[in-house]
Amino acid sequence: MDAKGVLRALKKLAKSGNVEGMKRFGIVSEETLGIPTPELRSLANRIGKSHKLALELWKTGIYEARQIAGMIDEPEKVTQAQMERWVKRFDSWAICDGICMNLFVFTRFAWKKAVEWSKRDEEYVKRAGFSLMATLAVNDKESSDERFAELFEQIKKGSADDRLYVRKAVNWALRQIGKRNSDLNKLAIACAKELSKYHPKSARWIARDALKELRGEKIQERLSAKKKKDERKTRRKKMAS
Repeated sequence: MDAKGVLRALKKLAKSGNVEGMKRFGIVSEETLGIPTPELRSLANRIGKSHKLALELWKTGIYEARQIAGMIDEPEKVTQAQMERWVKRFDSWAICDGICMNLFVFTRFAWKKAVEWSKRDEEYVKRAGFSLMATLAVNDKESSDERFAELFEQIKKGSADDRLYVRKAVNWALRQIGKRNSDLNKLAIACAKELSKYHPKSARWIARDALKELRGEKIQERLSAKKKKDERKTRRKKMAS
């Protein structure tokens, strides 16, 4: 399917009645067709991976076409220059998080951009930095606890930003890192406690919301079970060696 074919398919799926509702949730773009994410993902699966097509769809400026672009692009072909071009065109939390979760997190530049963008001033560029931290915490199974712990410094700095879509992403990053394992959970709770003493209201909100989840019974039970499982694996490996 080429770009014209994808656009025809999107227009058939368009639901104009959803557009106003999307706007109320902060999803605003140059052109929006009102198509639910599950339908976009289904279409993306039918299209298959294509870096060239992803670049063409991004240029259309249509919200749904851009979300499809993030779903079908090939992470290994994405360059830093492309990431910079795209991040500068983010105009809502939804396109920001969608592209970060579906594409940017799987590129070899994810860690670098997470830190770089978290230091930038543009609202959605900064959000992208913390969105990447959150999605790395979920998707990166290989990086060490120490590498994730280093992100707490940027989280502390970002907590002073009172802009809604930035502070929500900072909160998201803190919570996701704190849900990786018991050790990072303790560090995330300590970070949140520190933030609760900060003067900015945004930092105190981030701390309050994060602590509620990180200390919650459900999370603590899951992390405890994971720790016991990991300890059993370690013991079996030692016995087998």
